Amino acid sequence: MMLVHAEPGGTQIAVLEENKSVEFYVAREEDRSIAGNVYVGRVQNVLPGMEASFVDIGESRNGVLYAGEVGIAGDEGDEVPRIETVLKSGQSILVQVTKDPMRAKGARLTALVSLAGRHLVLVPRAESLGVSRRLPDGERQRLRDIAQEIRPQGHGLIVRTAAEGAGRDDIERDLERLLELWGEIEAKAAKAKAPALVYEEPELELRVIRDLFNREIAKCIVDDAVIESTLRDYVRQTTPDLDHRLELYEGDLPIFEEFRILEQIKKSLDRKVWLPSGGHLVFDRTEAMTVVDVNTGKFVGKTNLEETVFRNNKEALIEVARQLRLRDIGGIIVIDFIDMEDSSNRDEVIKLFRRELDRDRTRTQVFDITPLGLVQMTRKNVSAGIVETFSDACPTCEGRGIVAHDID
Repeated sequence: MMLVHAEPGGTQIAVLEENKSVEFYVAREEDRSIAGNVYVGRVQNVLPGMEASFVDIGESRNGVLYAGEVGIAGDEGDEVPRIETVLKSGQSILVQVTKDPMRAKGARLTALVSLAGRHLVLVPRAESLGVSRRLPDGERQRLRDIAQEIRPQGHGLIVRTAAEGAGRDDIERDLERLLELWGEIEAKAAKAKAPALVYEEPELELRVIRDLFNREIAKCIVDDAVIESTLRDYVRQTTPDLDHRLELYEGDLPIFEEFRILEQIKKSLDRKVWLPSGGHLVFDRTEAMTVVDVNTGKFVGKTNLEETVFRNNKEALIEVARQLRLRDIGGIIVIDFIDMEDSSNRDEVIKLFRRELDRDRTRTQVFDITPLGLVQMTRKNVSAGIVETFSDACPTCEGRGIVAHDID
């Protein structure tokens, strides 16, 4: 289920699985995301030692463009040119934001622009063709055949998960819209003086509907008539068979109270998260990584220590996977599961953890349990996360979590 809540300062969207919130999106006017926007940027300086350049895109901070994102590799097997031979200070370049500025880091950029539609992603000036791996094999092959037949010369295509069940006509209409959009971007870029914005991603609610509202979503409930009308128009144009799953909320309580979303969000801000049997997790974020500690807490089990620990770890892995999505935690993550003597139990925990993470749309990589009983993983850093969205660093301790004594 998907819930869309509008308020004067912006929009909030919650995605629920089995009545539990697993993803949460917030868009406020003062801190709107620029991910997906396309700019004509001006190269400020090139750093050969970092194989990167800083690009002025007209925002408060320069964006970072790494050599691998400049699109200079050439044919397979060719030596990649040095970045300083391709980019020069003052040069104009068309770039797209792939990651919002976070903390002290500027926006991450790519010169390999891609435009997302409902069913397809258009990759201009490329020859690639891909299909979402989340689709069943038979559906993947059907959609691949369609994509190969309609792929325009000189452009690449990626078929999205939302294309499942879509007919060829729907997919072709989506492609026509994307080609028209790319034409508009090219025309604006040709006339623009760097730095300039030439394409802006749509509002949050439309982006989330475009990216998430597929046949796995049983219902999307919206509490604002204007937003509901906008979303319905979009769904009718792109996926008319899902129109009946869109509803306008008319309950007495605020929508997030009715579905107990506020309660879940407040809990996601806590350092400690309780598990059903009495165990708990502790989340700590450092500059380099996020660390999750698994504890048995009040859970004492019934048979033996190994069985107690194994059951606690199984509960923990389900909640860890959910919290990573809900809090949108990215980067390096280390999970300290409780030590298990039985190697088959360790293998089972890793297998179940990877299965839970398969639900996550954000790319993850999980390594086997280390000799110290730690699970190391990475999750793509997409946004600042829910804790940063609903909190500010303490002005007294500057985010360190302590109040230092006066030693004078």
